[in-house]
Amino acid sequence: MGLSNRLQYESSPYLLQHKDNPVDWYPWGREAFERAAAEDKPVFLSIGYSTCHWCHVLAHESFEDAEIAELLNRYFVSIKVDKEERPDIDSVYMAVCQAFTGSGGWPTSIFRTAEQKPFFAGTYFPKTSRGGMIGLRELLLAIHEKWEHDRASLLRQSESIVDHLSEAVSAGGTADLQLAHSAVEMYKRIYDPKYGGFGRAPKFPASHNLLFLLSYGERYQNDACMQMAEHTLLQMFRGGLFDHIGSGFCRYSTDDRFLVPHFEKMLYDNALLILAYCKAYAVTKKTMYLDIAEKTAGYILREMTAPKGGFYSAQDADSEGEEGKYYLFTPDEILSVLGENDGKAFNGHFGICKTGNFEGKSIPNLLSSDPADKSFEPFLPWLDDYRKKRHSLHLDDKILTAWNALMIAAACELYLVSGKEMYLHAAERADAFIQKNLCESGALFVSFRAGKRGTPGFLDDYAAYIFALLQLYKATLKFEYAERAARLCQRAANDFGDPAGGFYLYDLRSEKLIARPKETYDGAIPSGNSLMAYNLVRLWLITSDEKYRIDAKRQLDFLAADASLYPPGHAMFLTALLAYNEPPVKVTAVLDGQTDQSSLPFAVPLDAVVVLLQQPTATYPLKNGKTTYYVCHGNSCKPPVNDLKESLAAAHAAPFTP
Repeated sequence: MGLSNRLQYESSPYLLQHKDNPVDWYPWGREAFERAAAEDKPVFLSIGYSTCHWCHVLAHESFEDAEIAELLNRYFVSIKVDKEERPDIDSVYMAVCQAFTGSGGWPTSIFRTAEQKPFFAGTYFPKTSRGGMIGLRELLLAIHEKWEHDRASLLRQSESIVDHLSEAVSAGGTADLQLAHSAVEMYKRIYDPKYGGFGRAPKFPASHNLLFLLSYGERYQNDACMQMAEHTLLQMFRGGLFDHIGSGFCRYSTDDRFLVPHFEKMLYDNALLILAYCKAYAVTKKTMYLDIAEKTAGYILREMTAPKGGFYSAQDADSEGEEGKYYLFTPDEILSVLGENDGKAFNGHFGICKTGNFEGKSIPNLLSSDPADKSFEPFLPWLDDYRKKRHSLHLDDKILTAWNALMIAAACELYLVSGKEMYLHAAERADAFIQKNLCESGALFVSFRAGKRGTPGFLDDYAAYIFALLQLYKATLKFEYAERAARLCQRAANDFGDPAGGFYLYDLRSEKLIARPKETYDGAIPSGNSLMAYNLVRLWLITSDEKYRIDAKRQLDFLAADASLYPPGHAMFLTALLAYNEPPVKVTAVLDGQTDQSSLPFAVPLDAVVVLLQQPTATYPLKNGKTTYYVCHGNSCKPPVNDLKESLAAAHAAPFTP
């Protein structure tokens, strides 16, 4: 084309990466579909995100190629979608891809009619056929031929795919603790005792799995759960999955050992991992876990925080077109920065050698070293500064409500286990950012970038933000946060709730797609439905309002049927199930008007529920005219006391019995 295409007017970093392609891209919208219908052309739908390595590869090989562009422009109407800004489109068409191929991923490549009927799907295609993979060039020509001369056979599968997507989600079951016990046995079977993690490579952090195992291990004093969680947490840190120079975790490991990561860093991964390491520290009191959580948060606050308080989305895996180039070192580079003696010692400690461990260079790691050794930490800022000058990383600077909410929750948790005000300050600033830029009249929006809001929010935005507000309440005991959470919970029920059970991904005011999914499976992020179950349980525990208990039980029962098929895929639901059936410690503090309660959030267990009463009631009178604590654990309550420490010790004396 010679000029920028229609994507030049978009704000999404991913769409802007393709604005100079010779492909005549459209953003998702009526204009594209009307043209496809008017010209009787199929639609090519390409879904990805700005820090996706294989999206970059596909773009460079094909979308920047004049021959591929000419085929797309002549025979198709081409649409680009940022999956992070339109999770509804991504969810529906990822399901389409999985239905066609049995798997999915990004980039997602969909061929469909103007009337939303998908007839072919895949992920990455090379430009030309190789290694048993059909090339995009050959695929485009074949689809064009079929479209012109045998359209009926091309569309034959479409109806069955649409019918499959439109099938109702299971009607639910009965949420029983046996699901949690069964999940533990399954985790044991898929656990890798040698390298940690679950299943085979690629290995994802899946922090919600670890949070469940830590909660279960603590609740039932289950050594096997603690061992699986701790080994995995330690191995992820020791390997290259953790950036030992600048901190923060990469998206997943391509190998069993957590040595070679897929190098992109996502906000949500790091937020969820902070939660997991905080929980591990709270349960074990091993300072290494707190140290890892703080290092990870330090990376977020240093490199992923906007000047006005929101958190950016991601950093790219690629530098100058090469995956991981930013993160790799040769021994000589280290020597040039640190000098001969310190450089040799550093290379030995972090496994940096002449042969390398990734494409001839080395990923710094601690797989053969003592992870508790901090003697090399003074050198890290020098090397971090060196690599910043050597190469650069693309930053996806859009601010997503759901991911920011997870980071707010993580910062609150880190504040509670560390006592450091800066983490609470970061959480409150991000909350203020959401309130100002991503919320209007009680409604949430998906994203914010370059002064523009994205689309109205989806279930995941509401579920994650409610979760964040409940964390802010836990950290500050300011009831206004719980009240805001309750209001958003009601809005989510009104907009996304199904009278038959569960929550839809998008509301009825949103654009109607070929399916309206109810996501229940926990992927890289806990599903909106499982987070809502957890939120409803917490609101019930905080407020003692029977309505929330009934709603929580209903949501847990809705999720139970899907969870029973594969419990480890529903870890957040399982965590909510534990809290519902065997509630954590609840402290009701009746204040005498003189006692400073600022330290109370730090005096209780991490998962405890605390309620402050500014004055006594008939149910909760003062004892001895002093601040009085009412402590309950599970289904039993202790006598009121003026000494909280003593009562908490008594409440924890006997663990739950599985």
